[in-house]
Amino acid sequence: MMTEKKPAVIVLEDGTVFHGNAVGSIGKTSGELAFNTGMTGYQEVFTDPSYLGQLIIMTASHIGNYGTAKEEMESDRIQCAGIIVKNFSDVSSRVRADLTLQEFLEKDQIVGISDIDTRALVRHVRSKGAMNAVISSEEGFSVDALKKEVKDVPSMEGLELASRVSTKESYISSSTTGTNKYKVAIIDFGVKRNITRCLNERNCEVQVFPMDATVEDIEQYKPTGIVLSNGPGDPAVMKSSKDFVSCLIDTGLPIFGICMGHQLLALSQGLKTEKMHQGHRGINHPVINHRTKKGEITSQNHGFVVSRESAEANDEIEITHSHLNDNSVAGIAIKNKPIFSVQYHPESSAGPHDSRYLFDYFIQIMDANK
Repeated sequence: MMTEKKPAVIVLEDGTVFHGNAVGSIGKTSGELAFNTGMTGYQEVFTDPSYLGQLIIMTASHIGNYGTAKEEMESDRIQCAGIIVKNFSDVSSRVRADLTLQEFLEKDQIVGISDIDTRALVRHVRSKGAMNAVISSEEGFSVDALKKEVKDVPSMEGLELASRVSTKESYISSSTTGTNKYKVAIIDFGVKRNITRCLNERNCEVQVFPMDATVEDIEQYKPTGIVLSNGPGDPAVMKSSKDFVSCLIDTGLPIFGICMGHQLLALSQGLKTEKMHQGHRGINHPVINHRTKKGEITSQNHGFVVSRESAEANDEIEITHSHLNDNSVAGIAIKNKPIFSVQYHPESSAGPHDSRYLFDYFIQIMDANK
């Protein structure tokens, strides 16, 4: 555990500089800035594979208070490139915590910065749009040198990252109810563990497949349905995955897409995706379900979105959900097929749970498709 604060700096792509103190490992890291508005669930955020390559600004004033616990991991390790917080707690107040957040960051060698005005930083990103940055706590760091380095950080637009987090070998997770009534194939573009848990709780055996699996691999498993998982990076450059999803649609099996899976499903139908100005990340995003006319408070984490214009122009696509803040597409379905997807996260572990019904709906269409 760090006993003294060491200076750190974050340098933005546009030359803006914030000085603070080091948290986590001492070193240097870079990536795209993304802010998360959740008041809880920082461990789930940091371990979510969809955050690969990003520097996470946590807008909650205090981070680290309750430490970390193994059962709250969404993957095997911290996935984000670095963290940016206002007040960082070196101690944990929760009995069941395994590690303090400082120990957790050091274990995975994650560099972070604290004691900066995160409100000012978030307002800057909201105004100027998503951009890259470099964090450094190295001895004798040079702000001028970092300003040059940040120019070489690759843009998230056009970046394929899912292959870095997708499983290399398929694996099975059995139902936790004692009954494997359904067999669900998850295509892993960066799957969160809680997607698997939500299916296991609903009598589903799950087999998680690498993103480069073949249709033959999936059919050999004889699944009742298919889930296209979340994941990081720009979906528009994932041509082989888009083509794979097209082939999966031809199997006639029920398909449920989540976040990246939603975007790839859309691309497979000729729709387009767009880079967002700042993205949606947090656990308080309002969505309207156009079928039920009910609102949902949702957990979201995405920097790309399906083009509404392209969705509205496709007669085979139904827009099922919309984001109430900016009217972006939050869910689609393919007409006359047991296939649907959402841009947000119904499995969100820290909550809210308004959208868990989507897993029950998936069960219903698997039952109807038998």
